[in-house]
Amino acid sequence: QVQLVESGGGLVQPGGSLTLSCAASGNIFKVDAMGWYRQAPGKQRQLVATISSGGSTSYVDSVKGRFTISRDNAKNTVYLQMDSLKPEDTAVYYCNAEVGTLTSDILHVLDIWGQGTLVTVSS
Repeated sequence: QVQLVESGGGLVQPGGSLTLSCAASGNIFKVDAMGWYRQAPGKQRQLVATISSGGSTSYVDSVKGRFTISRDNAKNTVYLQMDSLKPEDTAVYYCNAEVGTLTSDILHVLDIWGQGTLVTVSS
C-alpha cells in the first residue's frame, strides 16, 4: 500500500507565498516522476508542474517564474514553492507520483494521487 500525504495549503493574500509538501509512504521501491496538479471550481484538473527523479522540471506557462517544484529523494517528498500568488491560482492542489513497489520480486508501477489541499488566494 502506497499513499501520498499533502500539506501546506491555506488562505493567502494576493502577492503572498505558500509552500506545499507531499510525502510518499508505504511499500516503496522507487519513485519516478512527481508532480502537482490543480483543479479550480468548475474547471478541469490542470497540470501545474512536474519533476523527474533526476530533477528535470517543467511548468505550465501560467506559473513559470512564480512557482518552483523540487524534491527530496531521500524523503520521497515533493514540494511546490508558490510565490507572487494570484486569485486565479485558487484551486485544490493535488500531488501525483509514479511509484514502483516490489512484491514477490515483481515490480509494479503505480500512479498515485494525494487527497488534495485547498489553496485560496484572496484579500
